[in-house]
Amino acid sequence: MTRPALIAPSILAADFARLAEEVAAVERAGADFLHIDVMDGHFVPNLTIGPPIVAALRKVTKLPLDVHLMITNADAFIAEFAEAGADYLTVHVEACPHLHRTVQSIKERGVKAGVTLNPATSLSTIEEILPDVDLVLIMSVNPGFGGQTFITSCLQKTSSARAMIDRVGSRALLEVDGGVKIDNAAQVLAAGADVLVAGSAIFSSRDYAATIAAMRAAIQPSSTTPPRVSAHR
Repeated sequence: MTRPALIAPSILAADFARLAEEVAAVERAGADFLHIDVMDGHFVPNLTIGPPIVAALRKVTKLPLDVHLMITNADAFIAEFAEAGADYLTVHVEACPHLHRTVQSIKERGVKAGVTLNPATSLSTIEEILPDVDLVLIMSVNPGFGGQTFITSCLQKTSSARAMIDRVGSRALLEVDGGVKIDNAAQVLAAGADVLVAGSAIFSSRDYAATIAAMRAAIQPSSTTPPRVSAHR
């Protein structure tokens, strides 16, 4: 069933020399979240940003900051990212040996907690923690770089995750990140996603508003207004 979805531009694909302008542009264009990928060069083969950039972005946007920690030792940085202004902090199942403790540490700081699964990681790894989280992120590419091709088998995984979330009565948002574009957005939504992360699909386009509008047109009736998410706590 087609339903409204939230669209989260990923700044990994933005022009970092004009980052404040890029963020303002996607906010004006109708984005619902701002997705921020933090990479450490260990858990994934790339380096990106840290808490100071998140703090700087907090000052220039009212959009909820969806901070995705692709890092080995997330526990050591939770307090810093929370203080920087993250609204959501999402950690990888594969990188957190004491996942319940990590999730509780995030929530104790007044931040919404998310868990992420790489494409080859089984959904069974989040079954026990699902009642405690606010967001489940399904990676539809292998994390580390933007602009990759969507892994189609992740559609079934998304559908299974939707069923799992609904079965336990969780209110967690289901987010999909990696290779999401206008031409596959409807499939991702139909599989059960609530939040679509799009990086190069938006930031590589000439008109962000037109691209976001086209994505919305692909995933929902024109008469439907997407749900808004409250900004920073």
